Amino acid sequence: MKVSTKGRYGLRLVLELAQNEGKGVIPLREIAKKQAISEKYLEQIIMTLSKNGIVKSVRGANGGYMLSKKAEEITCGEVLRVLEGPLVPVDCVGDNGYCDRADECLSRGLWVKLRKAIDEVVDNTTLKDLLDHAPNK
Repeated sequence: MKVSTKGRYGLRLVLELAQNEGKGVIPLREIAKKQAISEKYLEQIIMTLSKNGIVKSVRGANGGYMLSKKAEEITCGEVLRVLEGPLVPVDCVGDNGYCDRADECLSRGLWVKLRKAIDEVVDNTTLKDLLDHAPNK
């Protein structure tokens, strides 16, 4: 499993919002500049995050974005799944995964364990956890 640029940039975007929690909204252009990411690309990501209730927007001259919940209530798994889809090492262990060799597959146990490990990490790591352990904190 490899997290795409969309997933990585999306996590950077929500972490930027989490850092400014309680300070109001942040314009997307400000996030784009600070993170050195194309504003156009962030627009695509923010729309997906907004549609899925992770961020909310405020329109107008002083508009921008903010998290829809506290940073401690948003997991990395929630953000990554919205942007990436299922976080699985191989398709056969996905939610809708089917493998006609499942009963005889010698490596299936490894893939199931790996999926559980991925879920355990991303579902138990919040945005606040990442901020609390930031290298330049």
